[in-house]
Amino acid sequence: MHVPDGFINAPVSAATGVIAAGAVAVSLRGARRELDERTAPLAGLVAAFIFAVQMLNFPVAAGTSGHLLGGALAAILVGPYTGVLCVSVVLLMQGVLFADGGLTALGVNITDMAIVTTVVAYLIFRGLVKVLPRSRRSITVSSFVAALISVPAAAVAFTFLYALGGTTDVSLGKVATAMIGVHVLIGIGEAAITALTVGAVIAVRPDLVYGARGLTQKLKLRVGGELVDVPAEEPVPAPVAARSHRKVWIAGLITSLVLAGFVSFYASANPDGLEKVAHDKGIDKKAEEHATSDSPLADYGVKDITDTRLSGGLAGVIGVGVTVVAGSGIFWALRRRRTTDAGPAATDSVSEISEKA
Repeated sequence: MHVPDGFINAPVSAATGVIAAGAVAVSLRGARRELDERTAPLAGLVAAFIFAVQMLNFPVAAGTSGHLLGGALAAILVGPYTGVLCVSVVLLMQGVLFADGGLTALGVNITDMAIVTTVVAYLIFRGLVKVLPRSRRSITVSSFVAALISVPAAAVAFTFLYALGGTTDVSLGKVATAMIGVHVLIGIGEAAITALTVGAVIAVRPDLVYGARGLTQKLKLRVGGELVDVPAEEPVPAPVAARSHRKVWIAGLITSLVLAGFVSFYASANPDGLEKVAHDKGIDKKAEEHATSDSPLADYGVKDITDTRLSGGLAGVIGVGVTVVAGSGIFWALRRRRTTDAGPAATDSVSEISEKA
């Protein structure tokens, strides 16, 4: 669903740029509350993983493919504000380095693929978690449903933006029908990937899943043939948060590198949902050449390397590396800022208590 330059006119592109900038600014502040010793090291990895999985287009219909958008996955793993930033980092890397998604359309893409998917998915996820039994299975099921709905929601958002600023004279009804129809199918793939990933992390380290916080179940003892809750006499002596996340981080990075560097070669070569609809309906008549089309990594290949498999694999590995470094740098800076801001506040509170005493 990466929108190229020329699909949406300048005024609407500029307006979405303002919306995207505002959302990123809000997310930067919100992420400072979400990021802690558990999520800060993993947020950059989540961005890199989304980048890697987005290279794995899967077939959804005759001549059409789809790929992960990632908003639901990021929101559930590291929080909605941090999730918006994760997907935004991915879109920025793709647009600047790989000529994927227009630069003048960056605001459109962030609004559609980062903001809409993350917000819609997280609202649905939280609503389901509140009504379903408090268990790990409910987290996985809620992740599936939230991801499934987030993709056609993004298709609806694109249709709305096209209605406001589309550069071609194509029936809005045709665009809406085609976009929503194919992206419902893509949403199934998104839901499966999201649920499998969230379920895998929960199985190993549930404490690292932002959306699973507060869902721990009380221990029970069988007394006289009946199960009763174990009384909570004192806090757990060794908090799960204190456990090292290094193994999870390394495993996630290796998985991302393998997916982008090797598995991506076997991804579907068919155009994705937006490309297919744009070509079939004529939306792409005024598409513009990408500003970085001469980039050494344009179209996910390394320039001057003639071996297709090596070129694509190396580009994928570079993309994962750049994304994890950029994302980790941003999230560590936000984490440090939170720690710095908390210091004076805590000092002031102690001073006020002392004065009152």
